[in-house]
Amino acid sequence: MVLSMERWVGKVAVVTGASSGIGAAIAEDLVQRGLIVVGIARRVHLIEERSKKLSTTKLHALQADLSREEEIVKAFKWIGENLGPVHILVNSAGVFKGGLLSDDQTEIWKQQFDINVLGLCIATREAVKMMQTNDIQGHIIHINSISGHCVPNCPKTNVYPAAKHAVTALTLTLQQELNQMQSKIKVTSISPGMVASELTVFNKSLTERRRKFFESLPHLKAEDVADCVAYALSTPAHLQVHELTVKPMGELY
Repeated sequence: MVLSMERWVGKVAVVTGASSGIGAAIAEDLVQRGLIVVGIARRVHLIEERSKKLSTTKLHALQADLSREEEIVKAFKWIGENLGPVHILVNSAGVFKGGLLSDDQTEIWKQQFDINVLGLCIATREAVKMMQTNDIQGHIIHINSISGHCVPNCPKTNVYPAAKHAVTALTLTLQQELNQMQSKIKVTSISPGMVASELTVFNKSLTERRRKFFESLPHLKAEDVADCVAYALSTPAHLQVHELTVKPMGELY
C-alpha cells in the first residue's frame, strides 16, 4: 500500500475546533502538507495567531459556534464562495464537562450533545452536500474517543461517553448511506485514548485533585492524533479506514 497526501495538495480542508488542542494540531499539520485549511472555532483569534506564525497564508480562520446551526451553515457558505468546495472535513470540535448523571444540570448535558453530536452532524451535512454537488471524492473524519466504544470506569464522565457512542453510530450510519448512493466519499472515525488537551490536563476549570488525576494517566499528544488523520487521508482511493483506535502505552482502558 502506497501512502501519499499528494492528491490533497491545494485542496480545501475544514477543521472544526481548530483554536487549540487536537484541532489546532490537525489544522497546522494539514497546512504544512500543502492543503488550504479553514479552522472553525469560537476563539477565532487563536487560529489567527497560529496562522501568523506559519510561513504560509493557507490557514484561514472562521468564527462559528458549533452549537448554533446558522453559524455553521454560514461558515460553509463563505468557504464555498471564497475558497472553493470542501474536500476534507475533520470534525474535531468537542466539549467535556465532568459531573454526575444523578446530580447535574440539564443545560450541561445539552451543551455536550449540541457540540459533540449535533454540531458534528450539521457540519458533516454541509460538507457532504458540497462534495456531492461538485462530484468530489472527499473524506469526512470524526475525532471520536475510546469512550465511544466503552465506558471508562472513571468518576464523573457524565454524558461524554454517550455522546461519543453516538459518534461511533453516526460514522457507520453515514458510511451505509454513502455506500447506498454509490458515493466515493470516505468516512473515518479516529478514537484516541487519553490526550493532553484543554478537555483534560490543561482544563482550567478542573479541581486540583482531578487535574493531578489526569496528569497521572498515560496520555497522547495532540500531534499524535494529527498523524492519525494524515495516515487516514494518505490511503489509496479504494481503501477506507473505518475506525482507527490509538492509545498511549500503558493505558488501562
